[in-house]
Amino acid sequence: MKSPEACRRILAKQWESPTYRETRLLGGHDVWPISIPIGRPPSRWMWQELDRVKRHIDAWRNVRVGEVLWKKVRYRAAASDVEVPFSWRLHRPSEWIDAIHDRRVRDEFDAMAKWVEHSDPLFHRLLIRRRSLWTGKPEEEVIQALRVAEELTPGCAEAQPLRSLGLVGTDTKFFERHSSLIAALLDERFEGEVSRIGLEDFLGAYRESEHWLLVYDMDGGLLPYRRLRIRSVDLSSTPLPGDRVLLIENESCLHQLPACPGTIAVLGTGFDLGWTDALWLRERSVGYWGDLDTWGLAFLAKARRSLPHLQPLLMTSEVFGHFQWKAVREPVHAGIEPPVGLTELEQDLYRWLLSTDRGRLEQEFLSREVVHAAIRQWQEPVIVQHNHSQHSIPKSDTEPV
Repeated sequence: MKSPEACRRILAKQWESPTYRETRLLGGHDVWPISIPIGRPPSRWMWQELDRVKRHIDAWRNVRVGEVLWKKVRYRAAASDVEVPFSWRLHRPSEWIDAIHDRRVRDEFDAMAKWVEHSDPLFHRLLIRRRSLWTGKPEEEVIQALRVAEELTPGCAEAQPLRSLGLVGTDTKFFERHSSLIAALLDERFEGEVSRIGLEDFLGAYRESEHWLLVYDMDGGLLPYRRLRIRSVDLSSTPLPGDRVLLIENESCLHQLPACPGTIAVLGTGFDLGWTDALWLRERSVGYWGDLDTWGLAFLAKARRSLPHLQPLLMTSEVFGHFQWKAVREPVHAGIEPPVGLTELEQDLYRWLLSTDRGRLEQEFLSREVVHAAIRQWQEPVIVQHNHSQHSIPKSDTEPV
């Protein structure tokens, strides 16, 4: 047997569940009505705690939200059937909120109604499930962030800092205040691509914030620690030891790297490649290994514009053909045309990746043996000199280009 207050606590707990909120606020008419079972008084109460039963019945008769359903129950201790409440039925979301009777919940519900009114349906699920993205933010700024997220496209910043984009209704601190919200909204539009490569890289913006790169000593004796975190801005002026530097798009490839004498790997570079114009890098043998997709090739092109002598590793059509069965769809492309800085073969590969249904081969899916072989070949000066784009990869019958 539940009191109205106990049922309110159940409804309030359900409000805290993202799944309940999404289902009940976005599920349409099929979700409603909902019912909370009340339960009937135990038989022994009819002679032991009759006043308690009367208070229970009176409490439910005073409920003015939704519909309280009643039924007659026969008790041995009663001369006639007793009408008791057995279920509390709510017919719409507003009744759910009224039943909870909490100011904070009411404010959240009203805010969600505004976000839904002012945004693309694509965003509704996110806004209802992840309240922390907008809680405590001014209403007008959240609405502006929703509009901004509908306008932004890959590469639209064109190397400007985000604070300089000058979108209508925004100030220079707008992205700083709302970067998490905007990134999450763009993830809904572009299937998680923003989280994968970062907001600034996705928009093609100049990176002003500190970005920490993972530096790995493949030699084992060049650095005081095998792994270090170094800000990319510091690498612009601080040379790394060794003869060779291997730039790697994603940190998650660390476990695939072999031991290599005289070599330092810099992982997690993504689009943060501005530091590669450092003078000291021109004196090193530099390799680049990224995902085989349009973004990976775009990053390669950017790095090569700073380091024309750079040698790509494992970024050929032959590699893609060999591992094509591991390829997945690339939800958002880096651009409709190959970027400046790619060779003709790489441009052909870029165009092919644009046209295929599964145009993303992530670094992590290459076998360790193939990665080790490619890196060892890169170490050999004769092979580097005479074979800039090929590695010991068996050709596939499904070779794309």
